[in-house]
Amino acid sequence: MTVVRIHIDPTQGAGVKRGRIDTARVDSTTESEIAQQIAEDDAQAMQDAAQFARRVRQRLGLSQTEFSARIHVSLDTIRNWEQGKRSPTGAAKALLKILDKAPEVALAAL
Repeated sequence: MTVVRIHIDPTQGAGVKRGRIDTARVDSTTESEIAQQIAEDDAQAMQDAAQFARRVRQRLGLSQTEFSARIHVSLDTIRNWEQGKRSPTGAAKALLKILDKAPEVALAAL
């Protein structure tokens, strides 16, 4: 393996292209447009979490009832996750990530 070391001199940044931004468009964006975009982003994040929870359960080959019993989470919670009504947070989110990457180990530990 070859190691390449690069030294970046911040004082020599004049020749570096900067990101393009339409300042006029940014300045004309209203607070209501920003709020609408935030709401759309939140809704999309909720759907992404729902798809992830469903995919993990399906990869394990378990029904919602079996999955809830195996990970000690109520069936209503599993349904809410998969329907996008709620999103797993904290320890539940970490558990889903572990179940996705190392399901045998995670289920054996439970």
